[in-house]
Amino acid sequence: MALSKKPLLLAWITLAALGAAEKKEAPPQSASGTDAPARVTIQPRTKPGKEETQERRGPANIRIDSTLVLINVTVTDPMNRFVTGLDKDFFKLFEDNNEQQVTQFSSEDAPLSVGLVFDASGSMGAKLSKSRQAAGQFFKTANPEDEFFLVQFNDRAELMVPFTHNTEEIQNRLTFTQAKGRTALLDAVYLAIHQMKKAKNPRKAILLLSDGGDNSSRYTESEIRNLVREADVQIYAIGIFEGMGSRGRTAEEMSGPGLLSEIAEQTGGRHFPVENISELPDVAAKIGVELRNQYVLGYSPTNMARDGKYRRVKVKVNQPRGFPPLRAFWRLGYYAPTQ
Repeated sequence: MALSKKPLLLAWITLAALGAAEKKEAPPQSASGTDAPARVTIQPRTKPGKEETQERRGPANIRIDSTLVLINVTVTDPMNRFVTGLDKDFFKLFEDNNEQQVTQFSSEDAPLSVGLVFDASGSMGAKLSKSRQAAGQFFKTANPEDEFFLVQFNDRAELMVPFTHNTEEIQNRLTFTQAKGRTALLDAVYLAIHQMKKAKNPRKAILLLSDGGDNSSRYTESEIRNLVREADVQIYAIGIFEGMGSRGRTAEEMSGPGLLSEIAEQTGGRHFPVENISELPDVAAKIGVELRNQYVLGYSPTNMARDGKYRRVKVKVNQPRGFPPLRAFWRLGYYAPTQ
């Protein structure tokens, strides 16, 4: 496919420069890759009026009804830089291997409802400080209309701060967090998804920060897998893991990366494993920026049966000639409505 007239922007996220106040566009990268990418930072948006807010929320309503399915898509290049500036013609979308017509398309930064799920188990002791900093860096990417809540977990999961626009309230609560007890990670995911039913914004995401697998939950992995497939929530997980050669890793910690990856990827989110805790703030900020650089593809399914079955979704990006391979991340499917 010929390259769109609309410029293709390769956004190189330089996390150390998140405090910068402007967003620059990079020229299209040549086949040799010699053009230097521009730095991108997120500039907080002024709060719009009521009519503008309602108009902007419309096309980004990530939900399923009788006629429309909307899917969030993130596109990156081989260097894991976000690719923005693509138009609708660059995407092909399939449901159960049948190509669908993309009838709605958006690439705007719509308001978010976000749940921070924070591990406060005993093994987090030396990692709490950097984990708090990570939350702070994530909140720096927030916009005025975003809302947040805090779920904290050790032996059990607990809602510490309900939905609020005040991120300082959550950060102040984290200041007094102490590491103790076991890890009820699955229960925390369940509680966060339940809390998300109260969200006011159509786009919803969970940021999960933990250092290991579950060893204290009432809910099973199978139950949570089914739950996240049904929920209209993207899950991003930061797994803080010791190196594979480290001693003393429990069976739960060994299974942690696989568990977090499976939960996140089902929802169109991603899992970021971290071995060096000093990287935590940068990784959290990267996730915040990713949520601001997504496309929304909307289509009316050719299969209109209201049978409640799971429909698998696949997104392909039409590769621009002379450009490095692009990779897309999206929600893997949804459950059809029932009668």
